[in-house]
Amino acid sequence: MFYFIVNKQGGSGRGAKKWKAVKRILLERNVAFKAYETKYPGHAEKLARKITSLPDREIRLIVAGGDGTINEVLNGISDFERVLLGVIPIGSANDFVTGLGLPGTAEDAMLSLLSSIDRPERRVDIGRVMAENGTDRLFGISSGIGLDAIVCKKVQQSGQKKLLNFLHLGSLSYELMTVETLFSMKKYSMRITLGNRSYQMRDLIFLAGMNLRAEGGGVPMCPDARPDDGKLSVCLADGISRGRAFMLFPSLIKGKHNGKKGFMLFDTEQLILTAEKPMVLHADGEYLGDVKKIRMSILPGKLRLFG
Repeated sequence: MFYFIVNKQGGSGRGAKKWKAVKRILLERNVAFKAYETKYPGHAEKLARKITSLPDREIRLIVAGGDGTINEVLNGISDFERVLLGVIPIGSANDFVTGLGLPGTAEDAMLSLLSSIDRPERRVDIGRVMAENGTDRLFGISSGIGLDAIVCKKVQQSGQKKLLNFLHLGSLSYELMTVETLFSMKKYSMRITLGNRSYQMRDLIFLAGMNLRAEGGGVPMCPDARPDDGKLSVCLADGISRGRAFMLFPSLIKGKHNGKKGFMLFDTEQLILTAEKPMVLHADGEYLGDVKKIRMSILPGKLRLFG
């Protein structure tokens, strides 16, 4: 039995068509399945909690959606040891699927899932972020503060993304807002604690804690990040002017920013950020609030994947 959580609104409105193609494969092959469609933001998390609380010895749960739906499902899983997760990519960016090297089309993903029954499972890491406002969220791709988090907040709170998604230009919302935000945001002053060492940052533009190599539709923040090394890969920009940061964007997009003045990349199991003023926080592109203190960590091998 396969359990599906389906977001038919994903993929800039193309999710319904992709799900129809997947469903056709299941029916043609007489595969036993139950599908649950999401109706509102946060519904996938509730559905995941319901499904993973079933008494089945092992639950094969498949997410048909984008990165936001996957994030909700990760946070709804009640027992990771009993759950094997599969993914059908029908989102706009699909950074989770790309970062894990999973099939990039809905049909190919479904066929791979069906043929993987006898293949060994794959264990991958999951990130976790906690804040003093009570936030405690898992993430599959990344969590961060600063520029990318502010953009996520703006996109969620504006109608611009809906319009561009309707025109199949959703990624432009991030690109346009990123440039505008870079020149309007206030930089952060904060302390980063790694074990027994602390570092003061005076002009931090962003910090991204990465489980996978890329976020935001393929921006390789940490090109060497691996999802199974038990490490959180971190990329930050500090101590450079807005103009220089803008000029370095092409290097960042190409994954050539390591070693450039103002950028710092490193791996860690955990970090603590303490700021003088509230920081905008996100996880997998979802705005989580404005907070002064956060803890990011990695949960090694937490997620069982098939497909």
